[in-house]
Amino acid sequence: QHILGYTCANDISARDWQKNGGGGQWCRGKTFATFCPLGPVITTPDEIKDPNKLSLKTILNGQIMQEGNTDDMIFDVPTLIEFLSASTVLNPGTVILTGTPHGVGFARTPPVYLQPGDEVTVEIEGIGRLTNPVIEETDHDVHGD
Repeated sequence: QHILGYTCANDISARDWQKNGGGGQWCRGKTFATFCPLGPVITTPDEIKDPNKLSLKTILNGQIMQEGNTDDMIFDVPTLIEFLSASTVLNPGTVILTGTPHGVGFARTPPVYLQPGDEVTVEIEGIGRLTNPVIEETDHDVHGD
């Protein structure tokens, strides 16, 4: 078994930065110092009956924005590990995010973008809930100083 456990991840994207400052590179808009909070727990594999059948939600200010199930994933976790490890060293502690269900904010009509004061909750059945406030960026947040 190569999996320590499962947790919630809030995969934040700075869409304005991706569009205006990222040079067309979407990945850098996900790598600011405060992005991608994880937790609040790690659930071990023996606690999850079937990791390929877990409901998950993203809730923005009390409203469900995304709702899906891990059985909707194109690739299951073992397949992702096999694919990634074919070209990348996966050291102990490596975190792999599996993707997001449909309903991302920028794809909505009209688009929904996070604003200071918002609260985002990621919930995965059998694992838990991760809630994060959205705050105004500062130079420290952007540069990690």
